[in-house]
Amino acid sequence: MTRRRLAALLGLVALLAPVAAVAQDTPLQLRLAKALRVPHVAPGRSAAIALDLASGTVLFAQNPALPLAPASNEKLPLTYAALATLGASYRMETDVLGEGEQDGTTFTGTLVLRGGGDPTLSTAGLRSLAAQVRAYGIRRVVGGIVGDESYFDARRTVAGWKPGFYIQESPPLSALVVNRARVGRYVTRSPALAAATAFRDALRTAGVAVDGTVKLGRVDDFSIPIAELESPSLASIIRFMDRESDNFTAELLLKQLGAVTLDRGTSAAGASVVLQALTEAGVPTTGVRIVDGSGLSLLDRLTANAVAGILKAAWTDPTVRPAFVAALPVAGVNGTLEDRLRKPPTRGRVLAKTGTTSDASALSGYVSTRFLFTVLQNGHPLSYWWARRAQDRFVQVLAAE
Repeated sequence: MTRRRLAALLGLVALLAPVAAVAQDTPLQLRLAKALRVPHVAPGRSAAIALDLASGTVLFAQNPALPLAPASNEKLPLTYAALATLGASYRMETDVLGEGEQDGTTFTGTLVLRGGGDPTLSTAGLRSLAAQVRAYGIRRVVGGIVGDESYFDARRTVAGWKPGFYIQESPPLSALVVNRARVGRYVTRSPALAAATAFRDALRTAGVAVDGTVKLGRVDDFSIPIAELESPSLASIIRFMDRESDNFTAELLLKQLGAVTLDRGTSAAGASVVLQALTEAGVPTTGVRIVDGSGLSLLDRLTANAVAGILKAAWTDPTVRPAFVAALPVAGVNGTLEDRLRKPPTRGRVLAKTGTTSDASALSGYVSTRFLFTVLQNGHPLSYWWARRAQDRFVQVLAAE
């Protein structure tokens, strides 16, 4: 048994053992229970946990094992799994490879732009790659440009998404996407082809003439490495993903986990990696269903036990904690909490992931270094205003302790 797994299992015991024994009659528990009672939010479809970080004691628990749709709290298991599996310094790579041969300044053959699943790839990145091609000594390409998105599968959405989520909530998923698939004022349905076309334009701007067509394909095994571009660190990418609750980044990161760990760049493979990481950390996974990374899928399910277990595992793992905690929105300061909990004692002291859909609302994170908490609420539909009111009141009670 690894040291991390042993520590995780011990942490799990500390997390779950008090749940069954906790009595809902202390003054703090009564205040927390009262905070959650609001109109249009059914107690039977809500779950919550509050835990003392120093002692591991569960201070409050309501329906802790109830499987619920998590909305964007689905990004929490993804965040933990990505940091635990890949590491905070991990970077994704976009490559330019040559298929052919160079004669002087002319490359007779094809240049392949191979995507590595970088959600931050932009026009500036393509300019950098084009400059590297020129610095390699190439002034003319005879065989055109190929876009290779084969690192991931070709599915543009994930199981369980409403049709309207495509484009509106996330651009098309691909291992090769530039500018989040935006071309001018529109989002393209063919992101890899658009990326390859934009790369051809960047080459021409850099002084590299390009003859031939732009098309999709896969790079040969015997290609020549010519240029490469690394993404920002995983810690930086996750910070943007969680603070802004960015669905596109979450879905590409999920496929990245599948590609790196299982050699399958699919959402399903990534989901299995997330579940395995939670299991290894000792997080209770009964009732948990991971389908996508963003929480858009109607098939996703988390429990308060699982979310609290993730928060506990991240907090107690020194390799995960810094990037995990830094990625969370700060109450009244930034991200999706910029306009919530703006007054003392919560402002600047609550770090938490939000989540909102028409059927689910959630808030989970930390109150300073004293407590971790999670609140998950479902309804058809759910009054997001009252749900947030309950969440904010719950956190305010903890912050006042």
